[in-house]
Amino acid sequence: MDPFVSEGDLEPSRPESCLDQPMDSSSVHEVVHEVVHSDSSVLPAKHHDPDTTEPISCGLQTLEELLSWKRSDGNLFNVAAVPLAPRDPPLATSARRTLVSHDMMGGYIDDRFTQGTHSDAPYAFYHWQYIDIFNYFTHNMVTIPPVVWTNAAHKHGVVVLGTFITEWTDGAVVCEAFLKDEESYRAVADRLVQISHCYGFDGWLINIENSLSEGAVKNTPLFLQYLTEQMHERVPGSLVLWYDSVLEKGELNWQNELNESNRVFFGACDGFFTNYNWTEQSLEWMTGYSGLDGRQADVYVGVDVFARGKVVGGMWETNKALEIIRKHNFSVALFAPGWVYETLSDKTQFRKNQDKFWALLSDFLSIHRPASPLPFVSSFCQGFGKAIYRRGQLEASRSWFNLSAQEVQPLYNNTQLEGGGWLSSRSCPDDAWNGGCSLLLEGVIPATHTSPVSAKIFSLDVILAPKTLVTLIYKSSPGIRMSLELKTTDPSQCTHMNVHDVKVPPVSAAGLGDGLESLELRGCALREVSVSIQRDREAQETPFSCRVGEILLMDGASLQTPPQLVQGLCIYDVVWLRGAGTSTSPCLHLNATMHWDYPTEFVRHFRVYWRRLRGPDPRIPPGQLALMGRAYSNLYRVTELEVPEAPGLLELVVEPVIRKGFPLPESHWGRRSLSYTEAKTK
Repeated sequence: MDPFVSEGDLEPSRPESCLDQPMDSSSVHEVVHEVVHSDSSVLPAKHHDPDTTEPISCGLQTLEELLSWKRSDGNLFNVAAVPLAPRDPPLATSARRTLVSHDMMGGYIDDRFTQGTHSDAPYAFYHWQYIDIFNYFTHNMVTIPPVVWTNAAHKHGVVVLGTFITEWTDGAVVCEAFLKDEESYRAVADRLVQISHCYGFDGWLINIENSLSEGAVKNTPLFLQYLTEQMHERVPGSLVLWYDSVLEKGELNWQNELNESNRVFFGACDGFFTNYNWTEQSLEWMTGYSGLDGRQADVYVGVDVFARGKVVGGMWETNKALEIIRKHNFSVALFAPGWVYETLSDKTQFRKNQDKFWALLSDFLSIHRPASPLPFVSSFCQGFGKAIYRRGQLEASRSWFNLSAQEVQPLYNNTQLEGGGWLSSRSCPDDAWNGGCSLLLEGVIPATHTSPVSAKIFSLDVILAPKTLVTLIYKSSPGIRMSLELKTTDPSQCTHMNVHDVKVPPVSAAGLGDGLESLELRGCALREVSVSIQRDREAQETPFSCRVGEILLMDGASLQTPPQLVQGLCIYDVVWLRGAGTSTSPCLHLNATMHWDYPTEFVRHFRVYWRRLRGPDPRIPPGQLALMGRAYSNLYRVTELEVPEAPGLLELVVEPVIRKGFPLPESHWGRRSLSYTEAKTK
């Protein structure tokens, strides 16, 4: 396509652009004006795809780029919309933690598209309940985690770390420059803190894989200590970890353990990530090492899932490494568990292989409970699928990937029952209520099993209201009854022993439907959500296959709270492109950024529409609203929207899809019209 942009200010994107548009006017006017030089674009090239203007995530390549970074240069689309959820137990009190370092094919692939992308076979992660820390790793000098990962991790109470790495000869030059004195290393640390704070992730893995001079290595612990202190001050719950590489005298020499040669770095930050070639003797030695200073949980023993080098376990035997590490009560750092995706050629079996891998590790992983205020809702969407559903109806029939769409994930289990029966839970992309998949519960109830089969779905920490409304949406097999079971504790006697079962009767008949059930609970804390499965016929071996579409718990009193209105909708960074359309002749495409005000904690997502109000032919009536996509923050980039030739008038519309489940009236949606004319020729 040939690029065009709107006439006017060509400064980089900024939220202040909205201040240029009077909110007492319902319309914005643009002039379609050709750009003579490609570098005249209003959009920073590193933050937008050059062909489509789609917003993308990226890292920083050089020290100069890092030191010159300013908040105003940040990518608004890469700012996390989801704060880090509290969790039980808190990370600080977890004795054996699990870190995943995501090293995948160089990084910034399908996940770089902040609004998602079309992908037939993407990589996704959804076993968040097993892990505590997620590190996005690439060989960029500064790796800024793509926002889709931060949003998904934060929903589950998982801390997200970027990576600061220097390597080999070029890395040594960088280190000599920024570790030469206090002013220099503080400048780098300050920028790293600002970047983490700006984008909303939670800290850094520091990976220096080059030798250091005497002066540089002397300043390295001071750099780590200053960075850690500043991160803790600016980003509550943040972490700074050090990778096992350089020794206190500056040599590059991986130790595969914490010892006297590298403990100075451990003492200056929040944790130590060991190299992968350890032995059980190394772990035995470390358990008695005085340099631990009571911080055994802060030592993350590295496990390379690709099993490169002389390592314990790896690949389908990664569980062997975890068994030994847990035996000695250390934390674990799993490096590149995307092995299941990268090396196994049949990508259509990705979910099966992913579930198999994490099931093998599950005996050595602790489950944490994400905490969330009401309403709690999940339709089990994993952030990708073969289609997109809305309230049980097909919204779009295409493959897609956007981890920001991922909702709180259930527990995926395989259980053997007495008498030869079994129960399994997994995702089902062939049917859904909202998003890309439902939860498939299947198995066999043996003839001797007279009590209901219970499938644990969620492990949570949610304070319930005195009157809590509950919705269960499902499809069941013939002859099968389903209901919810809630396990709660009384927060006034907050002990794990004081657990009560609350039965929720069926609220839906066979066939995917929904309904509300009211519970009087006196303000309990929800700990577990299970689905009870029972046959309603005579005792005989009974196979079943049931789909759970959605579970919703809501404060009944909140129904009296009036919903909020979308406010301040503005349109800026307009780029016009001329390209192929539905006909053989070139047509006009609109690309623009929309920004609005609405509290994101109240919504699951926003639906963004457009419609033609007027085109060059006045005889053609206005068009109907057409869905362009979903937004997971208060920003949306319209890309390659085919519009009528100028002069024209169109309307852009934002609908909040609120967590309470019911649709908002159109009077609460955001609307702004955009008129456009051709530039006058001289």
